[in-house]
Amino acid sequence: MNKKIFITIVISCAAVLALAWIVAINAKSPAEKQLILINQATQMMDNGIYIRAVPLLEEAAAFEAVHTEKAESELKRVYLALIENRGFTRRYTALLEKQMNRRNAAPEVFIEAAKFHLNTSKIAEALAVLRKGIERTSSPEIIELYEKSRYAYELSRLRYDYITAMFYGTASVQNEGKWGIARSDGTLIIPNIYDQISTFYQNSAVVRNGREIYAIDANSNRIAVAETGITDFKNFSEARIPLLTIDGWRRASNDLELGAKSFEYIGMYSDNYAAAKIGGRWGVIDLRTNWLIEPEYEGIIKDELGRSFGQRAVFVRNAGFVQLYTNGNRADELFDDARPFSDEGYAAVMRGGKWGFIDTDGKVKIDFKFDEALSFSGHLAAVKVDGYWGYINTKGEIVIAAEFYEAKSFSQGSAPVKTERGWQFLTLIEFKGGPTL
Repeated sequence: MNKKIFITIVISCAAVLALAWIVAINAKSPAEKQLILINQATQMMDNGIYIRAVPLLEEAAAFEAVHTEKAESELKRVYLALIENRGFTRRYTALLEKQMNRRNAAPEVFIEAAKFHLNTSKIAEALAVLRKGIERTSSPEIIELYEKSRYAYELSRLRYDYITAMFYGTASVQNEGKWGIARSDGTLIIPNIYDQISTFYQNSAVVRNGREIYAIDANSNRIAVAETGITDFKNFSEARIPLLTIDGWRRASNDLELGAKSFEYIGMYSDNYAAAKIGGRWGVIDLRTNWLIEPEYEGIIKDELGRSFGQRAVFVRNAGFVQLYTNGNRADELFDDARPFSDEGYAAVMRGGKWGFIDTDGKVKIDFKFDEALSFSGHLAAVKVDGYWGYINTKGEIVIAAEFYEAKSFSQGSAPVKTERGWQFLTLIEFKGGPTL
């Protein structure tokens, strides 16, 4: 037989067989087609031929039939085997996204996706997946992994000689004796050029340069000047700032216009109220300087910025002890010391030389076991253990290791901490990578 004729016959037979195979495949149900493709891919995978298994499994997965879950499972295994090849990370995560977007998505898919992101140091992406998984499934396993992962953080590259407590995502910062305002990433909004500076509120702050006291905007432009005779000021909040005049402290407005009443002291406003002192006794005033709590106490507990009032609660000091005052009622429990409530969470209180935490009803929520503590801000509180500061969650568990020389409360996901390099901002990665709690 002529060689050319023989080759032609062989090719024709192969074509007929291929056509017959195609016809046979097309005659089968989607589920049968899936099994054929999966079995062919499995044989290749058993021999380490992953790259040729990809189109077979992608075709099998595209049928959305009874064996789709198995096809997708095998396909993810192939993608992971080829993950170092260009484009396969995206193929793998796209398949996971497809599975997570299904109405009946299983918790295991969210956990698989989150662990992949965690293993590749994409913590923000992992946390976003876990939050979505919690919302969709309420799975205890997803919640557990989220709690283990959500406290990862970064420290700002920029550092300062001192950082005050934060106020709505900004803080007063000091370098070489001069003050400015910084964001939580450490970058300056207002440069370190002032002798004194208040908190940053509604894009403005009050500053002192030499003997001059005036208000500035975010570009350091003067927007108001204090009257002659003003010698000091406290922190700016809720369109009010205390100014020291020759006849005492008076509440002033945004443009530094003075209120009529004078006091021996006015603290920073929070939740529309501030601590105030008159006649040697302390109470709490509202925005119009009317008394919410009459001035009959030895002291009102304030934080570093001068705030005292939160969640309708305040701590008063009398006869050497501290009592909680909530909604006009004093609790029976006595404490040695306390920190004010913030907008949410428990307050730190001291008894017998140790610090614990209570709610606004005065009930102990976390036992007295810390050397020092600050009240919760959000879901974290700074505590001191064995000479170093870290952070606990509302269960009293240390979730950010106690390794800082000093630490302050969180605001919008960031907190000032003192490290061996100086004062820096600690920011939870969760707050850098998208939606937050």
